[in-house]
Amino acid sequence: MKKIAIIGASYLQVPLINKAKEMGYETHVFAWEANDVGEALADYFYPISIIEKEQILQKCKEIKIDGICTIASDLATVAVNYVANEMSLVGNSMDCTIKSTNKWVMRETFLKNADPSPRFAIIKSEQDYNKIEFNYPVIVKPLDRSGSRGITKVDSALELETAVKMALEVGFEKSAIIEEFVSGTEYSIEGISYRGHHEILAITRKYTTGAPHFIETAHCEPAVLSVEIVKKIKDVVKHALTSLGVENGASHSELKIDKDGNIKIIEIGARMGGDCIGSGLVQLSTGVDFVKAVIDVAMGNKPDIHPSRKNYAIIRYVMNKKDKELMDSALEKMSENVIDYKLADNLEGEILDSSTRYGYFMMCDENGEVLKYLPEE
Repeated sequence: MKKIAIIGASYLQVPLINKAKEMGYETHVFAWEANDVGEALADYFYPISIIEKEQILQKCKEIKIDGICTIASDLATVAVNYVANEMSLVGNSMDCTIKSTNKWVMRETFLKNADPSPRFAIIKSEQDYNKIEFNYPVIVKPLDRSGSRGITKVDSALELETAVKMALEVGFEKSAIIEEFVSGTEYSIEGISYRGHHEILAITRKYTTGAPHFIETAHCEPAVLSVEIVKKIKDVVKHALTSLGVENGASHSELKIDKDGNIKIIEIGARMGGDCIGSGLVQLSTGVDFVKAVIDVAMGNKPDIHPSRKNYAIIRYVMNKKDKELMDSALEKMSENVIDYKLADNLEGEILDSSTRYGYFMMCDENGEVLKYLPEE
């Protein structure tokens, strides 16, 4: 039996662990021991933090793994690619890893390769921003986090200090990015790469709380766009993936398109997106098993990415009692279209980022009836 290492044991990795076992692989999961669900699901679990890449490498050599992967985690890709490079397995280079996890290096790479992205500046201390002149509004974000953590829209110099302090606190490297605010509609692009060839699987329309923290409230596939814009998006994203050096595995690109059709890349992760986009919506809307494709690539096999259906698929997050009522309505009136749902025991506490939302419900159908459960424009 072939062996696959999976970095991370949280709920995010559950689809990956289950799929690998379904495909007949022996699963070896690495993460800090925290009683996460993946610890019990794995065939073998190793209580090694995902940041301890040298220790993970040593154990993977002992195990003699045949492949290694993760989904929905920028931090975990560091260990994945380190082990893959050291053991001559399929992955991306460490240069690509830096470019796709460090927003400062990513922005510099986009600038160098003429990939459209916002103007930016790096902040390493609360004093740095006093030396830079900004045209407001701006977005402040940690250098190396995801899931809307530490992101704030700032409309004036009076708000900047608080936003910078929060971004520095939540970042692993204690650095932040200040970038120009880009107007327009938000989308994410889900892709898979194999030996340097990029395929776009889906374009997802993103809905957020808006300023100041832009926490995702819903996602929808496929995004309703013209043929011309879809082609432009694919061309821009594929070029940017090549700029970053992405050659193998999933990618999750985030961008905005303004009313004139101008595209600005917000950021790109060389891994599957979270929020059940990659692990749920892509297969529901296209029929492509994205999680399986990630495993296939990691094991050195060409992925099967031929679409087999054209559905509408959405995920709506529960942010308040009104959203909970909407979920109850979906369960009552369109129960056959509700694929999955989850709700916290109580709807209390402030929602600070995507990890603190109260729950969600996921739906799909052929004619677009599920779109009425999306947030109002």
